[in-house]
Amino acid sequence: MLDFGSVISKSLFERHRVTEDALGLEEGTLTWRGPFDPASDELWMSMQRDEITERDYWSTRAKEIGALLGHDNWTMPDLLNGMGGDTDYSKVLRPQAVRTIELAKRAELKVGILSNEIELFTGKAFVDNLPFRKQLDSFYDATHSKILKPDPRAYKTALDELRLEPTEVLFVDDQLRNIVGAMKCGLRTLHFDITQPDACYEYVLRVLNLNNQPSFFKSN
Repeated sequence: MLDFGSVISKSLFERHRVTEDALGLEEGTLTWRGPFDPASDELWMSMQRDEITERDYWSTRAKEIGALLGHDNWTMPDLLNGMGGDTDYSKVLRPQAVRTIELAKRAELKVGILSNEIELFTGKAFVDNLPFRKQLDSFYDATHSKILKPDPRAYKTALDELRLEPTEVLFVDDQLRNIVGAMKCGLRTLHFDITQPDACYEYVLRVLNLNNQPSFFKSN
């Protein structure tokens, strides 16, 4: 069971240059780096201390970028639309994630997504056209349910959709609060380090007993 943002998709931290190019901003304009340089991103650290939510963090960043372009109260959908709608999946999705889903399904394992805000941030068309969308056995998006991780109800609903027990599922998320929530619900977990995506997905393959496959991960 995978989180989407930063686990399946590349984070905006990793796409600063793409964002700047798309919006016509000077290179180096975006300096916040989140987990890549926590000490220099006080807003990120505030989120890690649970003083603000992840939605609050990205709402603030979207407003800041919008203000640079002369727009008031930009939202994440505004930002992503300004970048071209993120419709080029090859630039957005981690190849490691896409390949891992492919291998898991080939091995007849169940795969699900448990996210707090895919459609809220990206829009319905982006979600509906995800290249692996029809391969998923479950798809939980709190955009619609309004029940966000780490609320136990979010994990329970996702597990019910998969028709699996918690101990049968590996849950992967980049936010520690969501990992803690999953552990409390009895799931096996991996706290995904977005600075080391190759190593994280290699671990997923080992847990799923798929590590006999040829190595295919390359840093991007």
